[in-house]
Amino acid sequence: MKVAVVGATGMVGQVILELLEKRAFPVTQMIPVASAASVGRSIKFKDQDVAVVSINQALNERPDLALFSAGSTASEHWAPKFAEQGTYVIDNSSFWRMSAGIKLIVPEINGDLLGLEDRIIANPNCSTIQMVLALGPLHKAFKMKRVIVSTYQSVSGTGQKAVQQLENEIAGITGPMAYPYPIHKNALPHCDVFLENGYTKEEQKLATEPQKILGDSNFSVSATAVRIPTAGGHSESVNVSFERDFDIDQVRQILNEAPGVVVQDLPQTNTYPMPFTAHGKDEVFVGRLRRDPTAPNSLNLWIVADNLRKGAATNAVQIAETLLQKGIL
Repeated sequence: MKVAVVGATGMVGQVILELLEKRAFPVTQMIPVASAASVGRSIKFKDQDVAVVSINQALNERPDLALFSAGSTASEHWAPKFAEQGTYVIDNSSFWRMSAGIKLIVPEINGDLLGLEDRIIANPNCSTIQMVLALGPLHKAFKMKRVIVSTYQSVSGTGQKAVQQLENEIAGITGPMAYPYPIHKNALPHCDVFLENGYTKEEQKLATEPQKILGDSNFSVSATAVRIPTAGGHSESVNVSFERDFDIDQVRQILNEAPGVVVQDLPQTNTYPMPFTAHGKDEVFVGRLRRDPTAPNSLNLWIVADNLRKGAATNAVQIAETLLQKGIL
C-alpha cells in the first residue's frame, strides 16, 4: 500500500509517521511530502531513509492513502486532486470539516458511517475529538441539552513556532512570537482568529463539530478557548446538562466501558487527568466527575488528551485503520 503523509516534517506529520510504524499499518511505500524547503531531505521510516518529495510528485505516485496535515490551503487545493484519481484522503485541517457530503469522523463514535464513496474524510479539531469521545456515550444514554466548555490548550496546538516561543521565554531569550503576548506565566483567551460574533474560530469549531459528529443538532455548545503555557496536552472543563437524569455511578460505568476513554477519578488519592500524564498516550482521560447542584440533570467533568496524538495523529491513523478493517482500503 502506497501511503503519502502530506506535512511529514511538521509536528503532527511526524507523529503520524511514528504511529503508522508503531501500529504496524501495512505501508509498502512511504511517500513523505513537505514544502519546497524540505524536498530532498531524508526522514526515517521503518529504519529506512526516505526522501521527502513535493506534493506534485506525490500526486504522480498515485498513493492509495494520503494523510494531510499541512493546513487548510493545501487541503483545499490538493485533497480533491488526490481524491479524483482514487486516493483516500484523511484531512487534519479545518477546511473540509463542515462541508456537506464530507464525513467528520471519530472512529469510536461514528466510524461505522465510512463507505467506499468517502474519498475525502475530515479529522475533527483536537479539542472536539476529546470532548466528543467522552460525551458521546453519555449523550446516547441521557441526551445532552447544553454543553459549556472552557479549554486549557497547550502551545503545541499552535505549532512549532509557539513551542519555540515558550521555550525562549522560559530561557529568557528574545525570539519570534507566535502569539501577540508572552505565553510563559500567562494565559491567553485567544485560540485561532476572532470572528465577527466575538468568538474565536476554535470556539466556533467546538460549537458546531460535535453536532455533526453525533448527528444531532438538538443540543448546543458554548465554548471559551484559552491557551496556557504547557508544552503538550489539552484540558477541558465541561458542564453538561441532560434531558434525562443520571447518577454518578451510571456515568462512571458508561465512561469505563467507552472505547478510548480512561477514567481517573479518585480525589482521595489526588487521582485526576493532567496533561503531564496524558503526554504520549492515545487515550482520552476523564475525571473530576460530579453532579452540578445548581442545575437539573447536570454534570461537571474534566477531560484531558494529548492533542498531537488522539487530538490529531492517532485519530487520523485510526480512521485509516477503520477503512482497512471495512475492506475499503
